[in-house]
Amino acid sequence: MQKIVIFDMDGTLIDSKKDLTISINYVRSCHHNLPPLSESFVVEAINMHERNLPKLFYNTQTYEQRDRDLFEHHYKQQCTQHSHLYKGIYEMLELFEEHGIVMGVATNAPTLFAKIMLQHLHVSDKFKIIVGADMVAASKPDPEMIYKILQVCHYDATCDKAWMVGDNSKDIESAQKAGIQALFVTWGFSSYNENFDTVSSVEELITKVMKE
Repeated sequence: MQKIVIFDMDGTLIDSKKDLTISINYVRSCHHNLPPLSESFVVEAINMHERNLPKLFYNTQTYEQRDRDLFEHHYKQQCTQHSHLYKGIYEMLELFEEHGIVMGVATNAPTLFAKIMLQHLHVSDKFKIIVGADMVAASKPDPEMIYKILQVCHYDATCDKAWMVGDNSKDIESAQKAGIQALFVTWGFSSYNENFDTVSSVEELITKVMKE
């Protein structure tokens, strides 16, 4: 039997809200002459289950290519300036690695940014695979990312244990659709949700995985 833990990135492993907000506001200023948004607004918008992000961020009905291009160019340099692992995450990843627990990342961010950030924080080598939105036809809450990771990990539902760990309802829904366990972390970008199996600390997450 093997244990597989799939992590969301932003708001679960990494606190990235400051850099995300800086790059979004850079596009707002350069292309739309709009005032800056607060970090709390950006986080709330990103984690809405149903939302129109270009409308919320740039007041456009759809993403304009020039906005995408400028954001990606700016964020590629910005994303490592302030982003950091949440307290205890590095030690947890080391512990899981020592115990042979297989780990992956499923993020709705582009894979390039995920790899840049995780490499900068010295944890990218702890994951068997990092899957971003550009690697699948449909991102979370679609389960395709999870299926992709489970396939790479040679997951056998008859004997293996697998978890999706995230801070958003989309993470939980993707896990439910994929037929694996879901754990909602309360230290991330989204508010506490009593409808989910919730963990309030890294230590609690470690206990849930290790005891199974």
